[in-house]
Amino acid sequence: MMRYLLSIEPWSPFNPMSTLERLLYTSTATEPFGTHDLFKLLNQARQRNAELGITGHLLYADGEFTQCIEGPPPAIEHLWASLLRDTRHRNLQVLARMPMNERRFGDWSMAFSSYRYLSNIQLPGFFPLNDDGTSAVSQLCSPQDLTIR
Repeated sequence: MMRYLLSIEPWSPFNPMSTLERLLYTSTATEPFGTHDLFKLLNQARQRNAELGITGHLLYADGEFTQCIEGPPPAIEHLWASLLRDTRHRNLQVLARMPMNERRFGDWSMAFSSYRYLSNIQLPGFFPLNDDGTSAVSQLCSPQDLTIR
């Protein structure tokens, strides 16, 4: 009888032939997020996303979140169910959800864009917002630019 020490599921991030999914949504913070709150949220998201094989980008400005997550469909569904229960935000609206062939945020379990003054902290994966409220990285996941790649 043959035994396997490691079983790789078809959706595993370690399987390069995995089918991936991208989800873009917006939400409103239930209370304003200060610097400490944002960093706490970011660290939690990075840890959880790494465990689930999810990558993405989180933008926070003026009490509004825009998040793009990408990864294996079961992991995206699991995270989405958790996000729906999260009391730190409300009014979640899906802007796009679709299959994809390659990651746009493969270098970050969670890239982050927010107010320019936070760049003084030199946080890895941080991209300050431009005057128009976007960053170069956040534009990778705009609803108009989401196509299967």
